[in-house]
Amino acid sequence: MSAYAALHSSLTRRHFFGRGAVGIGTAALAWLLHEDGRAGSVSDRSNPSAGGRPGLPHFPARARRVIYLCQSGAPSQMDLFDYKPLLRDLRGTDLPDSIRRGQRLTGMTAMQERFPVAPTMFRFARHGKSGAWVSELMPHTARIADELCFIKTMHTEAINHDPAVTFFQSGAQLAGRPSMGAWVAYGLGSESRDLPAFVVMISQGTGNPMDQPLYDRLWGSGFLPSRYQGIKFRSTGDPVLYLSNPAGLDEAGRRRMLDDLARLNQMRQQEVGDPEIATRIAQYEMAFRMQTAVPELTDFSREPRHAVDMYGPSARTPGTFAYNCLLARRLAERGVRFIQLFHRGWDQHLNLPVQIRGQSRDTDQPSAALIRDLKQRGLLDDTLVVWGGEFGRTVYCQGTLTADNYGRDHHPRCFTIWLAGGGIKPGISHGVTDDFCYNIAQDPVHIHDLHATMLHCLGIDHRRLTFRYQGRNHRLTDVAGNVVEEVLL
Repeated sequence: MSAYAALHSSLTRRHFFGRGAVGIGTAALAWLLHEDGRAGSVSDRSNPSAGGRPGLPHFPARARRVIYLCQSGAPSQMDLFDYKPLLRDLRGTDLPDSIRRGQRLTGMTAMQERFPVAPTMFRFARHGKSGAWVSELMPHTARIADELCFIKTMHTEAINHDPAVTFFQSGAQLAGRPSMGAWVAYGLGSESRDLPAFVVMISQGTGNPMDQPLYDRLWGSGFLPSRYQGIKFRSTGDPVLYLSNPAGLDEAGRRRMLDDLARLNQMRQQEVGDPEIATRIAQYEMAFRMQTAVPELTDFSREPRHAVDMYGPSARTPGTFAYNCLLARRLAERGVRFIQLFHRGWDQHLNLPVQIRGQSRDTDQPSAALIRDLKQRGLLDDTLVVWGGEFGRTVYCQGTLTADNYGRDHHPRCFTIWLAGGGIKPGISHGVTDDFCYNIAQDPVHIHDLHATMLHCLGIDHRRLTFRYQGRNHRLTDVAGNVVEEVLL
């Protein structure tokens, strides 16, 4: 036997056993492409999902899907939801060292000679039967306060944006881990045959137009197979790149091309056993089906006028937060498992009173409309909605404190998010911060705890949803996380 033939034989045997290890053969490939008839349409409630892990969900789920409204840049909790009236009498005084407790500071304020207390300049009032405190900046959110669960004691280790937003999305500060949407898609599969399991949209707010950038890795699949990564919908042109046929190619021609390409890829798959080849075939097939599904999805012409108007004046403008919220509801109706909206502009180190007004106008009405719309359509009970940023803002002023202006630096020790639907108790506030909104006084909730709770609502034990990589089993919550039982129905 020649050296070449011996090498080829060795590689062939290695590839054979590799294929056995990853379990990709003709049957597995058919399953991956949803050719076994299990996917169907979202209306097939007798068998509502396909492609998830065997044995999942681990127990009956309250939520079937997640809509995550990520407020990128970190909203100021004490100007929106965490009311601290005693600070009015302390305006301009130095934050006591006993409160700050030597916390590390960012480079923006580490060299300040003073840390003057800056109470909010916005009015607060109690709302709903729950009596939740909500700022005048969020009047529409105030009207749905009894649908919401405010968690006021979120905390994180990260103090700068990139590690903090990476931590919130993936459970780790370093890039490279799967995002939470990818974990959910991996664990539960898809409810839709014609749309991805995980969709992402981005909008730019009117608060801070120079806010932190967002990277595609934030909705990536990390070491999970790439079929689980989020699909980004764009605001201009085709919502998804390369969705339209090239000039001169009709649907029948594209179908023939994809069939031929699939056969070539399957031949290569049989030879080398690389699961990413199967992923690529599945992506081609999904793109073909999306050519019909996406134009219908993004056509609002059949939406009742009052339904669109509920989301606000910019709801018909692609790329706005309002438009994306309405599109999120339509995606939820069509069986998309994890829908993530990023809204930039909350990084308000200076000139916060002006910037936060615009940012709140961007988000208040659409967020509240989404909750109302889901409830009216009977979708809120099995849709978990999450609203919040990657950390909070400081009680002390960054820069010069004046009669009508202040700024706030990053604050990881405590911040506020809200949850609704999907098995979450409505009309409650969980956790208490101190009078300075600087430290947690009662019931802390870590990011790992939030992730564990979100997965629990989906019927997943966070300790059992794992993927083996580099010699150990990884999970979204790493080696930590506890379900916050107090916020569950």
